[in-house]
Amino acid sequence: MRFLPALTRAAAVGVTAVLAATALTACGSDGDPADNPYNLLQPGVLRAGTLTDAPPNVYLKDGKFTGFDNDLLVAAADKLGLRVEFVGTDFSGLLAQVNNRKFDVGSSSITITEARKKTVDFGNGYDFGYFGLDVPAGSTLASFDELSGKRVVVVQGTVQDDYATGRGLDPVRVPDYNGAINQLKAGTADAWIAPAEIGEKTAADSGGRIKVAAKELSPAPTAYAVAKGNDPLREALNRALDEVIADGTWTRLQEQYYPGRPIPADFTPGSGDVSAPAAS
Repeated sequence: MRFLPALTRAAAVGVTAVLAATALTACGSDGDPADNPYNLLQPGVLRAGTLTDAPPNVYLKDGKFTGFDNDLLVAAADKLGLRVEFVGTDFSGLLAQVNNRKFDVGSSSITITEARKKTVDFGNGYDFGYFGLDVPAGSTLASFDELSGKRVVVVQGTVQDDYATGRGLDPVRVPDYNGAINQLKAGTADAWIAPAEIGEKTAADSGGRIKVAAKELSPAPTAYAVAKGNDPLREALNRALDEVIADGTWTRLQEQYYPGRPIPADFTPGSGDVSAPAAS
């Protein structure tokens, strides 16, 4: 009987060692590289950082992450035999979290910019976007040129934040889209520079309290972000993206989430080596 405590302690140490080894393998730190060719945190699982409040691009519906960007990522991952695990976060921290390997990929209508390329690597562009100008109902603002001296809200770290700063504005920065919407509804902001599709959906759902005053085409495409140097994952996602463009998935999702939205003549999704079927 005197030996049982020692045996129990030894067993516990053994179990702890096994669990530690399992955890390392699950995070991709050990094991055969052939079992994890894309350098994922967990082999076979694509862990994606995304947002919960930005329809129709990325959002939660009935407890499920969905939207154009996320549904397209699921379709591309399926081509690679991967299961996508979505995790909600704030956009302001998303790119750093991707590069620090909290996530394998960032999915949030991320516009490619030279500044962002210093933090993450981008796959091929899969969508285009417009800047939208949302204002409270009754506002006389009708263009981006009228924003000087106005209280303008943006989501921190977004390309809309960059746009406002580049125009010499001093925007109010909030962590998420709900924060921007609440400022407009409360009358504490004169305007919100938003991704146009999100701004249009917000206005439509506001019961007449918010309207879209203007929009203009963003100068760069949106793409998925991966950690700097993770070329195997970036290249695999590019191949898979071309496959879902060629098989009609990209076109179907465009019709589903952006019905009637014209595609700019000079925009080609993916590598440019495949063509998307025409909308029905």
